[in-house]
Amino acid sequence: VQLQASGGGLVAAGGSLTLSCAASGRIYSSAVMGWFRQAPGKEREFVAEVRWGRGSTYYADSVKGRFTLSRDTAKNTMSLQMSSLKPEDTAVYYCTRGLNLNSPDHWGQGTLVTVSS
Repeated sequence: VQLQASGGGLVAAGGSLTLSCAASGRIYSSAVMGWFRQAPGKEREFVAEVRWGRGSTYYADSVKGRFTLSRDTAKNTMSLQMSSLKPEDTAVYYCTRGLNLNSPDHWGQGTLVTVSS
């Protein structure tokens, strides 16, 4: 499976942005798809994940209520709607796949999100 993320850009604080991830190849219902991010000088961190088959979603406390992860199983795509963005949301966002929560084993290329204050 190849993961292609897109949608990053520059946005003012308080604004919104939607990231997209397109997966080539089949995504099994047992897979966990998600988003992680890495801010400058910091380690990668979990943002949000979805159990592909069930549709159950999970969010980091820092984004809960502001970000919404959705999926389209027919198109093998996933979106991350981000609102009320803060400068601390600035990071490279990665689309991921794994077999368990918070344990991605496959990473796509990142897309940069910059939130200006």
